[in-house]
Amino acid sequence: MEQINKIEIVGLVGSVRSNMVSGNLVVNFTVATTAAYKGRDGSAIMDTTWFDVAAWEGKGMPDLSRIQKGSPVQVFGRIRMKSYTTSAGIERVEPEVRAQRVVLLDPDINLSPSM
Repeated sequence: MEQINKIEIVGLVGSVRSNMVSGNLVVNFTVATTAAYKGRDGSAIMDTTWFDVAAWEGKGMPDLSRIQKGSPVQVFGRIRMKSYTTSAGIERVEPEVRAQRVVLLDPDINLSPSM
């Protein structure tokens, strides 16, 4: 049986930071996806999930410098676990989407969840 590690996310960009690694531009950004549904009592519930994304300059990537807060994006990639130590000395392990392709969507696209 084939093992698959794939993810596709369509949402809005949150924070963005970039740096150079071995001469290549790397952009780390967050993407928020929101789903809407009705609770048992009929009230509207908005469920937002944040994803950490790492995109490396290269094949399949747009001009990564155009990624900015509020931009609608579509990200294709795989999930990997990143580990780091906080300033308080605590070891953390969190999922991160390693982007294989990023599509900058039309800014006028409506990504509001509907019920």
